[in-house]
Amino acid sequence: MLAFGVAGWSLGVAMWTYYNLDRQMTDISVLSPADAAFLLLPIAGCVAMVLFPADLAGHSRIRLVLDGVIVEGSLFLIAWVLVLQNLFDSHSGNSGALGLSLASSVIDVVALTVALMVLTRAKTGERAPLTLIAVGVALMAVSDTTFLGLLVHHAYGFTNLVVVGWAGAMVALAIAGLVSLRIPPVVADPAVPLMSPVSLWLPYVPVVVATPILTATYLPKVTSGPVAAVAMVVVAAVLGRQFMVVATNRRLLHQVADQALRDPLTGLANRTLFADRLTHAVQLRVHDRRPLAVISVDLDDFKLVNDSLGHPAGDVVLSTVAERLLACVRPGDTVARLGGDEFAVLVEGDVDHVHAIAYRIIEAFEQPFVVDGDELMIRPSAGIAVASRDDPDVSADTLLKHADVAMYSAKRAGGDTVHTFSSGMRLIDPAGLGLPVDPLSGVPSTGAAAVRLLVELREAIDQNRLTVMYQPKFDLRTAAIVGVEALLRWPHPRRGMLSPDQFLPLIRQHGLMRAVTDLVLAQALDGAAQWHARGVHVPVAVNLFAPSLGDLTLPTKIRRVLAERGLPADALILEITEDLLLEDIGRARKVLETLRTPGIRIALDDFGTGYSALSYLRDLPIDEVKLDREFVAPVLSDPRAAAIVRAVIELAHALEVTTVAEGVENAETAWKLREYGCEIGQGFYYSPPLDALAVLDLLSSPLQQRCREAALQGR
Repeated sequence: MLAFGVAGWSLGVAMWTYYNLDRQMTDISVLSPADAAFLLLPIAGCVAMVLFPADLAGHSRIRLVLDGVIVEGSLFLIAWVLVLQNLFDSHSGNSGALGLSLASSVIDVVALTVALMVLTRAKTGERAPLTLIAVGVALMAVSDTTFLGLLVHHAYGFTNLVVVGWAGAMVALAIAGLVSLRIPPVVADPAVPLMSPVSLWLPYVPVVVATPILTATYLPKVTSGPVAAVAMVVVAAVLGRQFMVVATNRRLLHQVADQALRDPLTGLANRTLFADRLTHAVQLRVHDRRPLAVISVDLDDFKLVNDSLGHPAGDVVLSTVAERLLACVRPGDTVARLGGDEFAVLVEGDVDHVHAIAYRIIEAFEQPFVVDGDELMIRPSAGIAVASRDDPDVSADTLLKHADVAMYSAKRAGGDTVHTFSSGMRLIDPAGLGLPVDPLSGVPSTGAAAVRLLVELREAIDQNRLTVMYQPKFDLRTAAIVGVEALLRWPHPRRGMLSPDQFLPLIRQHGLMRAVTDLVLAQALDGAAQWHARGVHVPVAVNLFAPSLGDLTLPTKIRRVLAERGLPADALILEITEDLLLEDIGRARKVLETLRTPGIRIALDDFGTGYSALSYLRDLPIDEVKLDREFVAPVLSDPRAAAIVRAVIELAHALEVTTVAEGVENAETAWKLREYGCEIGQGFYYSPPLDALAVLDLLSSPLQQRCREAALQGR
C-alpha cells in the first residue's frame, strides 16, 4: 500500500512539474489536476497502518473509533481556524479547486489521526516501522497544510521548508520499509491486550490545543461554517468515550473478581469458590435437609509427568482433565481444581447419581492423554462423602476431609476406583504412600524410565501383545481336567517373558486393570471357543478386577462377549481377588447375582490373604473358594497351616462351596488335600501353564478321556 501511495505521489510530482514547466507558470497558487494524484499517498498510508494487526476486543474497537473522531474533529477545527477558513474564502468562486484543496486537507488530517491512533496501540515489535510511517504521514500532512497556507497568504518564500518536509516524509517511509524486513512473523497472543498509558491521554491533546485557539480566535463567529457542528460531534465523542471508560473499568473489575475465584489454568472453580459453595450448601441443609455429596479426585503418579516431560506437558494434561470432568457432571454441579492434581466435585440436591458420576469420571480416563504426539495413561482415584437427609449436621471442612479419606483409601487399593467414606476409614498421610517402584527391577521408578515403561505397557495392551496362558485345574479324585485358569504373560521385547507378579503391580498402580481385564477376558474366551469347536467343554476362569463389580452394566458386557463367541454361560468362571477391598458390598452382590443367573460361576481367589474373607463368604454369592498357595505349600510341614486349610475346607462344605487348592507341587500335598476333602487342585505337580493349543492336545488325550469317564461314573 505504501508503494502504491508513493508511486501516486511521485506521479503527481512529475505531472505537476511538467504542467508548470510547459505553461511557464510562476504562480504556484494555481491548482493543477496533478494534485489529485497527491491524495493517493495519505489514503494508502492510512490503509497501510490499519493493516497492522491490532488484536482489539469489540469494546476497544468502539473506543478506537471514538478516539479517532475526537482527534479528527479537533485537528479539523485547528486546521480550519489556521488555514482552511482563508482557503475557503479565497477559492469560493472556484468550486473544483476549492473541493480539491479541502479534500487534500481533510485527508491529511485523517491520515494524521490514524497515525496517532495506530501508534498508541502498536505492539512492541511493530512500533519501529509504525513510528516511521506515522512520522512520514505526519510530515506529509503538515507540509501539505503548510503549503496550502502559503498559497492563501502568498508567502512563497517559505516553500523550501515545505519541500524539506516532503523529502523528510519520503525518507521516513523508505526507512520504515527497510525496518519492517527485520520484524519476525507475528505470533498470536491469546492474552487480552492492555491499553498503553499513551492511548489514555493522547486523544485529548488535540482537544486541549483546539480549545484556546477556538476561544481566542473564533468564538465570536462560532455559528458560521462547520465549526459548530464539528465541535458538537467532538463533545459527543468525548462523552461517549468517558462512558466507554466507565463500562470498561466495570468489566475489568468483574473479570478480576471472577479470576480471583477461578483457576487460571483450567478455568474451573478454585479452592476459595468451592469452599464458599460447599459452605452455602451445608448451611441450606439446616433448613431443608437437602442432601449433598463431595467427590474428591486425585491423579495417580501425576508427578512423573511433570518431572519427565516438563510442566507444560503437565499443564496440557490438567486442562484436558478439566474438560473431561466437566463432561461427566450435571449442569448444576460445581467442579473445582483445589490445587496441583487435586480436583473436587460438589453434587447438591439429588445425590442418588453421585456414584454414577464418579464412575463416569473413572471411565473418562480410559482414553490416553496426547501430549506432543505421545500417549500417556493417567488414572484417577476418587472418594465420595455423602451427607444425606438423615445424617446429622456436618461441616463443610468435615465433608471435604471425608471425601479425601475415601479418595486415599481408593488410592491405596490400587487406584482407578471409587471408595465411599465410612466410619471405619482413617486418613493416612499421602506422603507415606511412597515412591512408585519399577516392579521389573525393584528399584524406585522416577523420571523418564518410568514413563517409557508405562508407554511400553500401554502399547502392549493396545496392540494386543500381552498373551494368556492356561493352567489346568484337576479333580483331586479322578485327575480329570475340570477347568483352566487364564494367566497373563507379557512377552517383553528386551526382558523376555514376564509373569504377572513382575508387572501386575505396575498395572494396578497406574490404573490399567480395567483395560487388561478386558484383554484377558477376550483372549481367554477365544481359547475356550477353540476347544468348544472341537467338542471339548471345560470352563475357563478369568480374574476380575474387584472394583469393576460396582459397574451395573458389567453383566450385560460379559454376556455380549460370550454371545459373540457362541459360548454358553457355564464356559466362564469369574474370580474376584479377596485382597482387594470391594467398595459397595450391596452393589457387588447385585452384580454377581445378575452374572450367576445364566450360569456363570463366581470364585473367590487368594482366600485368606486379605481381610474380608469371611464377610465375602457371608455376603456374596460364591461358588468356589481358592486356597492361596501360602497356606497350601506348607500343609505337610506346618500343623497350623494344615489346620487352617482343613477348617476352610470344612467351612466351604458347610456353605456348599467348592474348594480349589492353588500351588500343588507334589503328590503328597495332593493326597493330603484330597484327604481333607478338597475337590480341585492346580499347580506344577499337575501341569504348568500352557497355551491354547497345548491345552486342547491335553484335553484330547486318551488319558484325559478316561479320567473324564471315571469322573462321570463317580470314581
